[in-house]
Amino acid sequence: MIVMYTTAWCPDCRAAKQALLELGLPFTEVDIEQKPEAAELVMRLNGGKRSVPTLVYGPHAVSLSRFSPAKLKGWLEQVGLRPQMPT
Repeated sequence: MIVMYTTAWCPDCRAAKQALLELGLPFTEVDIEQKPEAAELVMRLNGGKRSVPTLVYGPHAVSLSRFSPAKLKGWLEQVGLRPQMPT
């Protein structure tokens, strides 16, 4: 399952959540402002930056800051998840 690290105020997080929902991909959301250990993980994964949304799938992680559907699609293909893209 995908884990998405977010904040409540992040518009890119809302867009990424909506895209995953539209693709029918299950995910767990973790608000890094509510869980300090999650914020530390995000910073380790992103070279010291609190970059959200950060998605993790198994050993694969990506920051989707400046979200675009193309960025999400590319990462999903890279990690082996090939959802039906909406037409």
